[in-house]
Amino acid sequence: MQRPPPEDFLLKETKPHLGGGKVSGDKLTSTYDLVEQMQYLYVRVVKAKDLPAKDVTGSCDPYTEVKLGNYKGTTRHFEKKSNPEWNQVFAFSKDRIQASILEVTVKDKDVVRDDFIGRVLFDLNEVPKRVPPDSPLAPQWYRLEDRKGDKAKGELMLAVWMGTQADEAFPEAWHSDAATVTGTDALANIRSKVYLSPKLWYLRVNVIEAQDLQPSDKGRYPEVFVKASLGNQTLRTRISQSRTINPMWNEDMMFVAAEPFEEPLILSVEDRVAPNKEESLGRCAIPLQMVERRLDYKPVNTKWYNIEKHVVIMEGEKKKEIKFSSKIHMRICLEGGYHVLDESTHYSSDLRPTAKQLWKSSIGVLELGILNAQGLMPMKTKDGKGTTDAYCVAKYGQKWVRTRTIIDSFAPRWNEQYTWEVFDPCTVITIGVFDNCHLHGGDKGGGAKDSKIGKVRIRLSTLETDRVYTHSYPLLVLHPNGVKKMGEIHLAVRFTCSSLLNMMHMYSLPLLPKMHYIHPLTVSQLDNLRHQATQIVSMRLSRAEPPLRKEIVEYMLDVGSHMWSMRRSKANFFRIMGVLSGLIAVGKWFDQICNWKNPITTVLIHILFIILVMYPELILPTIFLYLFLIGVWYYRWRPRHPPHMDTRLSHADSAHPDELDEEFDTFPTTRHSDIVRMRYDRLRSIAGRIQTVVGDLATQGERLQSLLSWRDPRATALFVIFCLVAAIVLYVTPFEVVALLTGIYVLRHPRFRHKLPSVPLNFFRRLPARTDCML
Repeated sequence: MQRPPPEDFLLKETKPHLGGGKVSGDKLTSTYDLVEQMQYLYVRVVKAKDLPAKDVTGSCDPYTEVKLGNYKGTTRHFEKKSNPEWNQVFAFSKDRIQASILEVTVKDKDVVRDDFIGRVLFDLNEVPKRVPPDSPLAPQWYRLEDRKGDKAKGELMLAVWMGTQADEAFPEAWHSDAATVTGTDALANIRSKVYLSPKLWYLRVNVIEAQDLQPSDKGRYPEVFVKASLGNQTLRTRISQSRTINPMWNEDMMFVAAEPFEEPLILSVEDRVAPNKEESLGRCAIPLQMVERRLDYKPVNTKWYNIEKHVVIMEGEKKKEIKFSSKIHMRICLEGGYHVLDESTHYSSDLRPTAKQLWKSSIGVLELGILNAQGLMPMKTKDGKGTTDAYCVAKYGQKWVRTRTIIDSFAPRWNEQYTWEVFDPCTVITIGVFDNCHLHGGDKGGGAKDSKIGKVRIRLSTLETDRVYTHSYPLLVLHPNGVKKMGEIHLAVRFTCSSLLNMMHMYSLPLLPKMHYIHPLTVSQLDNLRHQATQIVSMRLSRAEPPLRKEIVEYMLDVGSHMWSMRRSKANFFRIMGVLSGLIAVGKWFDQICNWKNPITTVLIHILFIILVMYPELILPTIFLYLFLIGVWYYRWRPRHPPHMDTRLSHADSAHPDELDEEFDTFPTTRHSDIVRMRYDRLRSIAGRIQTVVGDLATQGERLQSLLSWRDPRATALFVIFCLVAAIVLYVTPFEVVALLTGIYVLRHPRFRHKLPSVPLNFFRRLPARTDCML
């Protein structure tokens, strides 16, 4: 008997005041946005002029200090400049303002003590309010005053106003929340930021043959193969069966390439002269900018490439360089008709092909309001006490967003809103919460990593359109000593559909682009290519400013989720048992009918059985009508909340410590015995594949269950309508005609079969499963 999950692990509905209004039922009473309004005092320091000289040299090194109560922000300083330009914005949260006077002071940077030049004072009661999308407030020149209030030399251009986080100055502003952070890099690392994943292509290299190779040993049959490298990706062909100087292969190699193409494709023809010794017979470098781009399955023209080999010969004291040139015949193209998978296929946020020409129009808009978090755990120690500097990362499609970091708070309030275009409703948005470990000099050794606090996944097809979902999601992380709740994150989500007809049509289309079905890639190829794609994305985003670090990207993309885990295998097994429980219940019910446990029910079943035998044309209409009635009946209990991480489903709350120790063990294992290591790693590798297969079987069964569960309201509506239409059509159509047409269709000639999946299969593959709730 499984114990029920703690209440803290469940999803909770919230009623925040969004956009200055509030949620009333499913509708928003304010059209402002999906976050709570936060008031800020903005100060834009533009420039100064005619500043007096303060140093002995007759110059001045000015900077500006903006002070409000206990909060103080400073601009950068300029050396020997009396007319500096800063153009920097400061934002002070109204909730934390404890003063009525804003003081903006211009100072001269000095070695011992900074000199006072002048200041401007503002009464907060007189500061104007600006509500977006009002036009920006124009800065004005203010005459500097000395400490006594008399006029001083110099002027300062400023703009001061009260606004909200929707102000265009908000993302790049210095925030009072970060008053304790110093250094340009640290300040950049706490601001909100939008990132774009690099555009990824599959590079197909078809090596056909080579001619006129020049092996060093002419008296032996060469064992020739081709090695191809792109960045850190290296693949090789088999050794050619034709042991001549004109070998043939006709093999495909697939790579992942990212725009802009920084590295060329390096091809090297190698001769295996000994078991562990290879000799290069020539190489060539091919810039990817010159490679043809293919959008469909039409063949690409082949091309001969020169491969060169340089040999240096000593003749006495002179060096003589001899250059051999051979040729290699290849077909190289960048595949634009595939979608480059960099996410887990269960949690894909984008299913479009690489080539933009093949994209279909968007079907809607996804809006996400990241409100706040509650009850976060201390993630590190500062000055002898626990602290957390939390920020959020959200990923959907090619767009990554990162909120600003809230310093030293276990209940941070972000209230930031982001928007994505939606091209397919059967996609997932992922939101992760992390602790920033690169502040306060925390990365002096260069090895600090941002700690993960938790993750939330939301499948768009499980959301009703135009409804605002406001919920508190538990942040759950699995540790070696068990599952742990790290806090809660409050989100507001709205999925708006621009065309209901186009969205319904998506359910009949293949999940992936056509090329995945016409020229499918093998499972091992997809695994290797996905690994390379995640490495490229994490490397590119870690080079952004501020960087989105590798550990963040890998956690968001579920790298390593395929590794063996006894806990996941048990969870997948019980998922299958949950799917089969319906069939088992039907079997028990039928056994009760046969044994006359309930005589009235048994008599009714006998009557129904006789009617269907006498009138077989009623069998199919009765079944579809019954399914239609069940779907309508279940509509009353349709899910009203998005799915969330389920500790019971994941078996995270009942995992044995030894199982967790195995799950968190390194790969390969850290056991001392070489034999145990070999056997253990082999077992984990095989079990990982079995685990995937079992999970896929469970997914198919859960998709079958979701036909009538209203988990995806649009899919269930389509199926229920189909059942009603099918019941009517099958009622008026003779059973013999239906049986004949069905048999002929099933046994049709291969000429009349298409490589693309059928509409029912496409519809079925788009149905949601409980994989979204797996931890």
